[in-house]
Amino acid sequence: MKLLVSSCLLGEDVRYDGANSSVAFNPNFSFSIKELFMDILCDNEVYSFCPEVAGGLGIPRVPAEIVKNDKPFIVKDEKGVDVTINFLVGAKKALDICLEENIKVALLKANSPSCGNINTYDGTFTKNIIEGQGLTARLLSENGITVFNENQLKDLAKFIKTNK
Repeated sequence: MKLLVSSCLLGEDVRYDGANSSVAFNPNFSFSIKELFMDILCDNEVYSFCPEVAGGLGIPRVPAEIVKNDKPFIVKDEKGVDVTINFLVGAKKALDICLEENIKVALLKANSPSCGNINTYDGTFTKNIIEGQGLTARLLSENGITVFNENQLKDLAKFIKTNK
């Protein structure tokens, strides 16, 4: 199965702070979860993608959060700069890849203003998490692409097995 995967989860240093969110090397994940992650990667066709970088933001960059999570969306960085267009362009590019490559499932970074599929930060830069989707996760979901995060690897594995 073809999977769109957040580049940071694969160990690529694309996060706002210039680091990554590697599942394989994260001490907070058990060995069995790391092994499941590697099995998923090895058994499927992976398309690495970072919507924020694809949308034109640099590495490192000032952290950004969604301050208005309904249309018209507003995403600002911690300095107050409006970076909404970068997030929208990145989301559209992610959708384009999924449509071009017939990708039906994505594994995206939890809580990210781009990739969070269940929760995101609340826009106050206080590390407070609220229910809501990042802009890329929302656009993909609205277009029939099933989105999981790194804390849902068992669910992703079941989904893949059921839909092969």
